[in-house]
Amino acid sequence: MTRILGIDPGLHITGWGIIDFDGFRLKYIAHGTIVSKPSDEIADRLSYIFKNLSNVIEEHSPNEVGIEQVFVNSNPASSLKLGMARGVAVCVPSIMGLKVHEYTPNKIKKTVVGSGHATKDQVSIMVQKLLNCGTVKLDAADALAIAICHAHHRSMLKYAAA
Repeated sequence: MTRILGIDPGLHITGWGIIDFDGFRLKYIAHGTIVSKPSDEIADRLSYIFKNLSNVIEEHSPNEVGIEQVFVNSNPASSLKLGMARGVAVCVPSIMGLKVHEYTPNKIKKTVVGSGHATKDQVSIMVQKLLNCGTVKLDAADALAIAICHAHHRSMLKYAAA
């Protein structure tokens, strides 16, 4: 059984989701969001994400991590801030000894919904159906979708490494 943490990085809201995968079945474990205060200094917000993501990893002990690759925004300041939050989200599991696998938004959507241009609502609905986990807020649903994407692609990663 492999426990997978999916991370949807964001400076204001970082979504996370945990699933177990036995090679055939997905099992929902937990999900949540890390919400930083826009009024706080950037360093404090990044530190808050770091501490809370560390707590999630310590509490749930995932074996593998999937994270969404960031797309470049038309606003350079927003892109830079998102990049900093993503840097924290990539760094925390790595510091804790976990390998981090990155997936594009289109690959995640195509894997979970069947269309690379699915809406956030479509992703959320499919995640809830696949995991039978009840209502999940969008950022956490995205994180669970990333975990599902990693579960489906992890066997290909092992063959590529062999």
